[in-house]
Amino acid sequence: MDKIKSLYDLWCERATDKAITLLEEVGLEVTVLHIEGAKDPDEYIKKNGATVRHTAGVFNISKSTVHKDVTERLKIKNPTLYSEVKKVLEINKSERHIRGGMATRKKYKGE
Repeated sequence: MDKIKSLYDLWCERATDKAITLLEEVGLEVTVLHIEGAKDPDEYIKKNGATVRHTAGVFNISKSTVHKDVTERLKIKNPTLYSEVKKVLEINKSERHIRGGMATRKKYKGE
């Protein structure tokens, strides 16, 4: 059986239900993901100060999808939210060398 992963805005519940029904009718396995406190990756990053990597893991999507959504699509869709998310991403980028060093230390010390 083929599988499909898609995120739906919970505000459009009727449309989501219809889409799920149609996908299942053509034989696709559909999984619905509900994230508490955020309906999509951009809100999740803003609320939690999360990295692209962490957000991708939570939403079970690729890092490149998250990155493209919050850096390109969001800029057009919601410029205000884009600027808020961009600030979080800039902070994360400035701290990534620290997280990388901590991960390396943990790996080699067996922590």
